[in-house]
Amino acid sequence: MVRPIPLVDVKAQYGPLLPLIREAIDGVLASGDFILGPNVAAFEREAADYLGVRETIGVANGTDALVLVLDALGIGAGDEVVCPAFTFYATAEAIARRGATPVFADVDVATMNLDPEDVAARITRRTKAVLAVHLFGRPAPLTGLARLGVPVIEDAAQAFGSPDIARTGVASTFSFYPTKNLFALGDGGLVSVDEPELAERIRMLRFHGSHDKVDFDLIGYNSRLDEIQAAVLRIFLSELDRWVALRREAAARYAELGLAAVCELPEDEPGHAYHLFVCRSPERDRIRAALTEAGIGSAVYYTRPLHLQPALAYLGYTHGSLPVTEQLAEDTFSLPLWAGIPAEAQERIVSVVQAAAPVAS
Repeated sequence: MVRPIPLVDVKAQYGPLLPLIREAIDGVLASGDFILGPNVAAFEREAADYLGVRETIGVANGTDALVLVLDALGIGAGDEVVCPAFTFYATAEAIARRGATPVFADVDVATMNLDPEDVAARITRRTKAVLAVHLFGRPAPLTGLARLGVPVIEDAAQAFGSPDIARTGVASTFSFYPTKNLFALGDGGLVSVDEPELAERIRMLRFHGSHDKVDFDLIGYNSRLDEIQAAVLRIFLSELDRWVALRREAAARYAELGLAAVCELPEDEPGHAYHLFVCRSPERDRIRAALTEAGIGSAVYYTRPLHLQPALAYLGYTHGSLPVTEQLAEDTFSLPLWAGIPAEAQERIVSVVQAAAPVAS
């Protein structure tokens, strides 16, 4: 019987680390210190060192990280934040949650990240920030966006492990959802900042607007990284560079196996962390049907872009508003990728794709 190939195999990554994971969790259980304990503090220091920033703040999840940054920057009703529509809903949801208006800009067809020229055309006097997503692990064009003269917030949920992130924006946000490059065994998130006052405000906001549990100076949230997750994340952070290298090797192998003959592959660059391996083909549905029949996982993301989501209909966007985004929603799909995916699995995947779409697109 042919063994199925999943879209992602998280167990293959953490399986060899189970003895260390159990030891770390046992240590937390023995301490009885579960909320904002020593592992959270240590992970925040270690993550800051890894990212090359002054401070990081552990929070409950990646969505909260976005909301906390927007709140700390004072962004709210009457303000606008420019962001892509070809991304996960949380990006725009966080803006709307703060009472601000998401303004959607189109993306570059090759990188699938924000197009600085289109962003520039959408900036108004009410624009308070650009929220740039490092989509699928590929860094957004931060230099070009920074030249626009508007603060840049980096949504780096999919790009931990790229050396080109957390260097330009006023803050960067991360998710540790279990399929991310750096993942937890549950939910978790992080904010990275260089400005001490902004870091302190975010730190207060994550705990009900207080720094001492006595005085509550802000209307805050209850959004704290769990001590057990922090203990696990410390282990995984030490593996991250190796994991990203393996992801990059797997991405290169797809190209070496001739996949580019039948579909358009993601462009490579040194900073690409390959959270996902997202291809393009007009034969997407046929390819995915063949993969499913062969027991191979695949996925499509953002088939209804954010500007066409029912909850955001009040913004007034229609079909045709963002042509590149809408085209990518029609023809992109993701192939299996994780740190350590076997070469023979990739060979089988490419064989099925080639048989399903023999004519170069």
